[in-house]
Amino acid sequence: MNIFEALRQEHEIQRELVKKLVSTHGDTQERKKIYEQLKHELKIHADAEERHFYVPLIQKDLTQEKARHSVAEHHEMDELMEQLDDTDMSASNWLKIAKDLEHKVTHHLDEEEHEVFQMAGKALTEKQKISLASDYNKEITKNR
Repeated sequence: MNIFEALRQEHEIQRELVKKLVSTHGDTQERKKIYEQLKHELKIHADAEERHFYVPLIQKDLTQEKARHSVAEHHEMDELMEQLDDTDMSASNWLKIAKDLEHKVTHHLDEEEHEVFQMAGKALTEKQKISLASDYNKEITKNR
């Protein structure tokens, strides 16, 4: 498995959870459970991805700008989750913020898969792609 396959696997989990989240209603156990799962998945993914994908890409001229942009998007998602944490789940604007998060997550994953992966494919060697996937998967497994 290479780093792109490893990341895509995790992206599918995030897409599914964020989609489920915006279909929930009110201050329910279901909403709380899905939100906590999504929050955890986004955190462990961002931490592992920054360490095992973006750090190597920031070191290369070809991918530095895209990598920094993607890391900044992780922080934007963190800020949206902080807003969700600070808002009552039954409040009308909670769902609006959750939909903003859904849009940000979906945009970020699509951009990564359609732009960053192509540039990274040119910047990383085949050996690096496999090694990074192994390190990334170990960290995800340890923190899941």
